[in-house]
Amino acid sequence: MENPYIAPARVKAALRALDLHPSRSMGQHFLIDPSALQAIVTAGELTPADTVLEVGPGLGVLTWELLRHVGALSAVELDRRLAERLRAEFAHEPRLTIIQGDILRLPPDVILDHDERRSASAGRSSYKVVANLPYAITSPVLRHFLEASPAPTLMVVLVQSEVAQRISAQPGDLSVLAHAIQIYAEPTIMARVPASSFVPVPAVDSAILRLRMRARPAVAADEVDALMRVIKAGFLHARKKLSNALPGGLAAMGTPITKEQAIAVLERAGVDPDRRAETVTLAEWIEVYRLLKP
Repeated sequence: MENPYIAPARVKAALRALDLHPSRSMGQHFLIDPSALQAIVTAGELTPADTVLEVGPGLGVLTWELLRHVGALSAVELDRRLAERLRAEFAHEPRLTIIQGDILRLPPDVILDHDERRSASAGRSSYKVVANLPYAITSPVLRHFLEASPAPTLMVVLVQSEVAQRISAQPGDLSVLAHAIQIYAEPTIMARVPASSFVPVPAVDSAILRLRMRARPAVAADEVDALMRVIKAGFLHARKKLSNALPGGLAAMGTPITKEQAIAVLERAGVDPDRRAETVTLAEWIEVYRLLKP
């Protein structure tokens, strides 16, 4: 059966009926590409045993597709008009819970416990996140779930192509964002999605990003912030060699060390002081961080 929510004419008619004008500043773009939908479902490795959490379901195009594959689905929609429409459109579907609210204010455990009609076969603590994320909140939403307890086992998100590239970058192109995500998960770009796949058409292309959660974060939860301060210090003057960038960055963050001390730490960590921050792997940053600890 063809997805009834994917036709551009139906999308535009629904938006007119709701008197809803998509906001570019909020990154509101509605997917109308069946091949992209299929790629999202495939990347999610979805089964009837899965509990899935969707962020920003909008008019329900991905919601409809997910319900064909999973045991239980919770969809969180900020816009009250869209949430009410979704409840009416999917009133016959007992496996779906529509929650109107701000995803950044809703812990996953609260969402998962929201509706007792949930399928008995679907796990309550194990879940996946599958979403066409609003561009404006991509990074906060990813962090919201990666740092959550319980965290998802897998995330498949449609995001700006440039953001997906930054998150999945390898040594030579690494960034603070890449490390912030890779502490928790292994990222893979699964497919590119052109701007023409959306209504209204955004200014940039998108990509389907899969984040497979690590069995445990690269460092203990109470060390993540301290590790990220060291990484941010290295990137504060990214064009400089680490021998200059690291002491300058640490000093700016209130932890001054001499250039000689920075070089000694880098060399003990096996990092050439002449390298630049974008070449340093997460494992190397962890070693630098541990050597800098009091």
